[in-house]
Amino acid sequence: MATINCDMGEAFGLYRIGDDEALMPLISVANVACGFHASDFNHMRKTVRLAKRHGVKVGAHPSLPDLQGFGRREMKMSREELANCIIYQVGALKGFLDAEGLALNHIKPHGALYGMAARDEAVAHAICDAADIFKTPIMGMIGTQHEIVYTARGHILIAEFYADLEYRGDGSLIITAEHKPVDPAQAAWRCLRAIAEGKTASVNGSDAPVRADSICVHSDTPNAVEVARTVRDALMTRSQEHKT
Repeated sequence: MATINCDMGEAFGLYRIGDDEALMPLISVANVACGFHASDFNHMRKTVRLAKRHGVKVGAHPSLPDLQGFGRREMKMSREELANCIIYQVGALKGFLDAEGLALNHIKPHGALYGMAARDEAVAHAICDAADIFKTPIMGMIGTQHEIVYTARGHILIAEFYADLEYRGDGSLIITAEHKPVDPAQAAWRCLRAIAEGKTASVNGSDAPVRADSICVHSDTPNAVEVARTVRDALMTRSQEHKT
């Protein structure tokens, strides 16, 4: 069965975003913000402890250094600078994982960095340069530089499907600055189709190719808890049906 992952730990200081307490029991993998688009040392440790309490695996969710823009604005950085930026963030999270006796499960770039790596070979290589050190799988999308570069470099690609974002006809993701609510039942149906058929409807009406090793629900989607619960229930029902 495909896992459900969620971008989490995205509070900062006294500011709150997302309902991590309600979401964590509904998922199997947490992508924890590492301080450059959201989170800080206190929230990182709190989120790691919350994941441990619920038996949820934890991956690093590094970003471009864009706290004000929530990591959803593109930046021009050299490959070495970008790799160092990612190593810095993942290393910080790994310290908190070590403190709680948990392993680093994967790396998943956040926001604009994720989108840039999908298109730009050099950015994808910078992510691999960091992943070489931590020796973990990387979350990404098929049919992009994620798949081409990560697999060529010997990294396991965990192919994602997004329950709460839309796709272009070529299978690329539309990354919005702010996420809108989505219909939970429709989101669950899209996830089941992505798993069964490897397709999803795009914004231009054609089917786009996808693969869903893991399904992402963003914690900052306004009705994220309801979406995650509905998707989880649909996946569990599908799993039971395939056992009978």
